[in-house]
Amino acid sequence: MLDIAEQLSRWFEEGRDFAVATVVAVSGSAPRGPGAALAVADDGTAVGSVSGGCVEGAVYELCVRALQDGRTVRERFGYDEEDAFAVGLTCGGVVEVLVTPVRAADPVFRAGVAAARRGEPAALARVAGGPADLLGRALLVRADGSFEGGLGGGPELDRAAAAEARAMLDTGRTGCVGVAEGGSLCPGGVTLFVESRTPPPRMIVFGAVDFATALVRAGKFLGYHVTVCDARPVFATRARFPEADELVVDWPHRYLRRTGTDARTVLCVLTHDAKFDIPLLETALRLPVAFVGAMGSRRTHADRDRRLREAGLSDAELARLRSPIGLDLGARTPEETALSIAAEIVAARRGGTGVPLTGAGMPIHHDVDGGERGEKGGPRSRSAA
Repeated sequence: MLDIAEQLSRWFEEGRDFAVATVVAVSGSAPRGPGAALAVADDGTAVGSVSGGCVEGAVYELCVRALQDGRTVRERFGYDEEDAFAVGLTCGGVVEVLVTPVRAADPVFRAGVAAARRGEPAALARVAGGPADLLGRALLVRADGSFEGGLGGGPELDRAAAAEARAMLDTGRTGCVGVAEGGSLCPGGVTLFVESRTPPPRMIVFGAVDFATALVRAGKFLGYHVTVCDARPVFATRARFPEADELVVDWPHRYLRRTGTDARTVLCVLTHDAKFDIPLLETALRLPVAFVGAMGSRRTHADRDRRLREAGLSDAELARLRSPIGLDLGARTPEETALSIAAEIVAARRGGTGVPLTGAGMPIHHDVDGGERGEKGGPRSRSAA
């Protein structure tokens, strides 16, 4: 539900009760993953989506019923081969949805939504399976391990749930975990659905060139916090990059050494100039970031590879460099080039191949670890950004 925090925050401010349906488990091919949510306010207004349309009507009715009777329920939707007109996913997958009524005065949900809206790291743990009287109970866990709320099963359960939720928050994971009612981590007791919300990942674009303008827009569209860095103040201006979150005038390698990065950070090197590229890539390829790509022709790449080897980079480090950056879309304009770069970033992050889906004979959806999910096989061994 934290993915629709902006809309839910307004309902809290207006004093509206609502019910929220959250995808807590997915198997096979399904349009949306765990954490996707649809909420219905007490006036019938709906926001969000759990399936892209397949089961929205049925989930809407479950939310209306939850508002009326105040009960939390968990429902399963899948394709019914015997009844083609039954409510389910036409793509053949299965989703499980937790439907929870939320009162406008509820302090835990209200605090969770507020934290998500402010971009603060937080995890919302809800009972998604176990004793009926605990279903839907919630615990909000902060990055420092503090928590508020309670699951109704005693302090040991709350402490165990908070510890597990914090561990998932540290890695930005959303999903289910089994916790015994006595507090130990094991299946068969209480199933918690832990929804993590972390600040957006960073995209740092080096080189304030015309292609960068379009890439900034693409990065924002994908949900990144986008920084543009260039050593030339005449080019790194707000007038040229109105949508960038940050503009930095500094030598790229010097800025990269002092700024914060993590395993989700994407680095796009568009400077196309060896005096900037080489010291920058020396630093970038030794950082534990998600993606390092550099623009240039095949000849530029060969020269860049030679210079980086002379600078002491290993084969393993050089293998991390995506150069020339982008997928082969036949791109010509800055906007088309930005699309090709964005497509490669998504493919690297999600474990995609970049090949057309038409006639490919492979599952459409991939799991969060970069493997495939669907009826045609288990996860592939493939690194993901």
